[in-house]
Amino acid sequence: MSGLLAPVRSRLVETLAGRSDVVPEWILRLEDGDDAGYFGPGSAAWVVHGGMPTLVAGIRALLLQALHPGALAGVREYSRYREDPLGRLAGTIRWIHTVTYGSTGQAIAGSEMVRSLHRRVAGTFVDGHGITRPYSAEDPELARWVHLAFTDAFLTAHERWGGPIPGGADGYVAEWTRAARLMGVDDAPGTAAGLRSAIGAVTEAGNLRGGPEVDEIVRFIRRPPVRRMLRPSYRVLFRAAVSTLEPRHRQLLGFPERPSERLLPLDRATAAVLRGAGSLLGPQTQAELAARRRLSRLSEDRGDA
Repeated sequence: MSGLLAPVRSRLVETLAGRSDVVPEWILRLEDGDDAGYFGPGSAAWVVHGGMPTLVAGIRALLLQALHPGALAGVREYSRYREDPLGRLAGTIRWIHTVTYGSTGQAIAGSEMVRSLHRRVAGTFVDGHGITRPYSAEDPELARWVHLAFTDAFLTAHERWGGPIPGGADGYVAEWTRAARLMGVDDAPGTAAGLRSAIGAVTEAGNLRGGPEVDEIVRFIRRPPVRRMLRPSYRVLFRAAVSTLEPRHRQLLGFPERPSERLLPLDRATAAVLRGAGSLLGPQTQAELAARRRLSRLSEDRGDA
């Protein structure tokens, strides 16, 4: 890599992983473990979560999750998103990659660690109907909404800017229900149509809302404290994430309708940014490479190599 691009790669890795000087220890541990895990090479989860459209998907997921006042209350009251936004991002990536690429035991342990942190997250919020309600991050309703928003974001971004998905959209949605169950969500939809119907049902029930608290989070997501050299690319990714939202969700988030003729240039700009990120980060994530080393070792242990 040229000397000119090295600082850009360093800042990008720092943003995604929390630091750029070493591979995090949790990634290296994915090489350990005694089985292939819940997924594997060629799975829909590996393809979707290993692709550059995840950079758009992460932003979209945060925006959609923020529309549920219970989920938003937990973030505002318990998250250190302002003091350590990159740390929170790195923690989310750690869970996604541990479940996707880790052994079964690592996926279970990683999910239980997140759930143990969630058990202290509780309080009250005003719902979309103006009623004050208690909430807990362990509440199945809130956990289900987070899963729905996450899955829809990653699927939608990949459908627009990624390649073919093994088993198609339904294959990805069905596979990722395994992650939902690890997080205590036992009724996650198993098809793309079911996923989008479930999101529609929550929306139509009036359980989502905008307002000043949502506006505050949106302002932060729009202009997070990323390094100056990454800001122009981030602005493109943010606009891309907004463009994939349904009109009713954009309205709740305070975004105006965008003329359809502007989508094509935005799509092209986003594709260019994602290609650039891919050239800097490489075709495979460090987590996937560690998982492949584990699978190779297991194969050799069985005498298959």
